Amino acid sequence: MGIVAVLLIEAIPFFGDVSVISFLTGTKWAPLFADKSFGALPLLSATALIAGMALAVAFPLGLLTAIYLSEYAPDVVRSTVKPALEVLAGIPTVVYGFFAISFISPNIVRPLFDSETIFTALAASLAMGIMLIPMVVSLSEDAMRSVPSALREGAYALGANRFQVSVRVVVPAALSGIVAAGLLALARAVGETMIVTIAAGGVPNLSANPLEAMQAMTAYIMEVAMGDTPRGTVEYRSIFAIGMLLFVFTLGLNLVARGFIAKFREVYE
Repeated sequence: MGIVAVLLIEAIPFFGDVSVISFLTGTKWAPLFADKSFGALPLLSATALIAGMALAVAFPLGLLTAIYLSEYAPDVVRSTVKPALEVLAGIPTVVYGFFAISFISPNIVRPLFDSETIFTALAASLAMGIMLIPMVVSLSEDAMRSVPSALREGAYALGANRFQVSVRVVVPAALSGIVAAGLLALARAVGETMIVTIAAGGVPNLSANPLEAMQAMTAYIMEVAMGDTPRGTVEYRSIFAIGMLLFVFTLGLNLVARGFIAKFREVYE
């Protein structure tokens, strides 16, 4: 409630100077220039693009790893690999950001796509996807391990092999938990700050090309919060407007996840 109150106290005066419609639909974001523009669409599209590509990297790899750990891996492998993955989740995100510009961009993005700059949305997405893999693996594997053994044994009794049991029995039974893991990882990606600040380029750019520099909502908030923007100005209040938009975005993702879990959750005795 305190966080929401602070956002509203600063964001409401901002929308007294800038209309909500132009804020949500404007295609140019330049609040710190002499000719000011407050169209948040470039920041919103960059955030969605980077987070979506990160999830496209993390979710398949994380789900496959979770299936292996849950259904195939011996106990000694599971007890070693899963804690190791959870340790990766504790690496500071600033490390992933520097990893993106020092390794991913010069050694992967540039050679494969002939990129002209090391600061690209793709490099930030790949680094963020690596960061999200432990979350997807941990939550998905927990969901699959919670499926009763009786379902597996029944499938084996009907002649199914291990792959069929994993794909046609365990994954559907744990679907609500798996999808919730993906949505929570997406919400985590939307709110990530350091990776997009370091690796994405910091340029408000309305584009669908991941090889261009972009600026996410969190990166703009950090840029202005660390600068010399006078308190009480419309430029200063713009970070609270972006913060409110980010809050609503992530809240919506979490509500979708909760609704999906409530609708498709399987309860076993």
